[in-house]
Parts: sequence; structure tokens; C-alpha cells
Amino acid sequence: MLTPAKMLHRIATRRAGVEFPWHTTVAPGLALTHARGIVINSRTRIGRNVTLFHGVTLGQRDEVFSDGSRSSSCPVIEDDVWIGPNAIVVGGITIGEGSRIAGGAFVFRNIPARCLVVGNPGKVVKTNCEPDVENRYRQTP
Repeated sequence: MLTPAKMLHRIATRRAGVEFPWHTTVAPGLALTHARGIVINSRTRIGRNVTLFHGVTLGQRDEVFSDGSRSSSCPVIEDDVWIGPNAIVVGGITIGEGSRIAGGAFVFRNIPARCLVVGNPGKVVKTNCEPDVENRYRQTP
């Protein structure tokens, strides 16, 4: 059944040019900066205080086996992660807390916490980075 909230969500995402399924797991503090063109798979999990720029894809990766069977998986984005314009993050991987994914990076492997990732394929070029979070959600007691 299409509730008023789901209808509003559908209208808002279409008008914004964003594919962001209703049942995606998202913690508080998500910022969609210049959101046009963002695509998020419904099975992606997004932590607290995550920033996504335009053109970001958080997607499914399929593995097809010799018998024709298939396995699909989606990323987990931990807290305080910043993902730059047109970055692609796919598969059953984890982007560690406080990491930054540079614009245009293609990431398909796990990224440890507090790393800077650039390029295609994405490579860690710096460790022990400070998280870049302007939209920090703070839970009140």
C-alpha cells in the first residue's frame, strides 16, 4: 500500500533525480550535497553522518558462478564517511568509519577506517585521516 509518506518520498526522489529506495537502512545525519544523480541500492546500509555528493552510486555487485547461480551483495558505509562526486562503491564491502572516497573513485574492496581513497581502481593514499563531517548528528540523552 502506498502511504502518504511513501508517496511523498516517491515524489521527492523523482523531482530530485535520485534513486533512493524507501526501505534503505540509513542512520541519522545523512547529507546529500548537490544530490542529482545519486543511485543507492536498497540493500546498502548507511551509517551516521555520511555525506554523499552528486553522481554517487552505492550499488550491488553480482558474482555469477559456473553453474549459472548468482550471488549479489551491497556495501556498508560506516559512520562519518564522505563520498565525493561521481564515486562508485559496489559489492559486499565495508567503507570504514571516517574514511573519504575522492570524486570519481571506483571502490570494490574493503576500506579501513579513516583512509583517503582515490582512483580507478580505488587505492588508499592516506591513512589516519580526520573525518570530514559538517552535518554531524548528535543524539541527545
